Amino acid sequence: MPRKPRVEYAGAVYHVMCRGNRQEAIFLDDADRERFLETLWECCGRTGWRIHAYVLMGNHYHLLLETPESNLVTGMRWMQGTYTIRFNARHRLRGHLFQGRYKALPVEPDNQGYFLQVSSYIHLNPVRARLLDTSTASLEAYSWSSYPDYLRPSSRRRGLVIAEQVLGELGLEDNGVGRRKYRAHLEAMSAALRTARGRQAQEEQWQEIRRGWYLGSERFRDRLLKHVDEVMKPSQRKSFSGAEAIAHDEAAAGDLAKAGLQALNLTDNELGQLPKLDVRKQVLSWWIRQQTVASNRWLARRLQMGDDGNVSKAIRLATESRSPAVRKAKSLLARKAIIPISED
Repeated sequence: MPRKPRVEYAGAVYHVMCRGNRQEAIFLDDADRERFLETLWECCGRTGWRIHAYVLMGNHYHLLLETPESNLVTGMRWMQGTYTIRFNARHRLRGHLFQGRYKALPVEPDNQGYFLQVSSYIHLNPVRARLLDTSTASLEAYSWSSYPDYLRPSSRRRGLVIAEQVLGELGLEDNGVGRRKYRAHLEAMSAALRTARGRQAQEEQWQEIRRGWYLGSERFRDRLLKHVDEVMKPSQRKSFSGAEAIAHDEAAAGDLAKAGLQALNLTDNELGQLPKLDVRKQVLSWWIRQQTVASNRWLARRLQMGDDGNVSKAIRLATESRSPAVRKAKSLLARKAIIPISED
């Protein structure tokens, strides 16, 4: 089954979420929650992770974590594996506790607003899940998140919660005044979430966190895609799925189109003046498709080929034709373009 790319690098920040196997509970009581947090802090000691926010729900958890070293995968393997062993031993159970693959959304750390967006999403999860006792209960009443720790001095916080970055994105310091203002900010969001209109508006803002493959600017996305290119083989990249696969392949296809035009001694203006099924467009579309999964729509737009159906026809012609013009164009791409190709 296609999988999302697991991007690791020193200094990365992630929104990590994982559910129980078959969406079953991963915490049966408060002792389990304490055990999970003990395991998390132990993992931080082993890996150097920094926890900026967390929440423990019934059948899943959320973390906003920073990895000073490139060790997300090894750390998660140890943490979830160790907690599973401890959970099963305590309850005399066997087998998997977590679902097959956790979600790890890369978050841009050095751009204002993203830490605050993810931490608010995490801290407000109990409100979204309607876990508070009454419609007016304070968010602070839910003790199994880092939110209550944000309201305490750092010396009294549970575990290794770091509040400075999130507070800083609101222009606040980690002192009494800053903590009170943060409380007012979150409680106002909590009250808004309890209304239908406020909930709809907030959920729309959180779509990128829930459905996206990264959270950040286009420049951050490009950095992630470049990192994927540097550390993963093409055969591994073929297993990508979803929006990140589209972004990766369109970026790669754009680079190929530029290199191909240069090899064929064409400019974009000249390309636009050629017939929609010109031999050079046939070969360019065939060549780009060999090395990416860029869509027909993208190819038709970039190579100025008109209707999407022209792309399929052009690729078929370039594949089957043995004409001198097609052979010459393929030869030019093979000799001069940046990325080598095969005519098989």
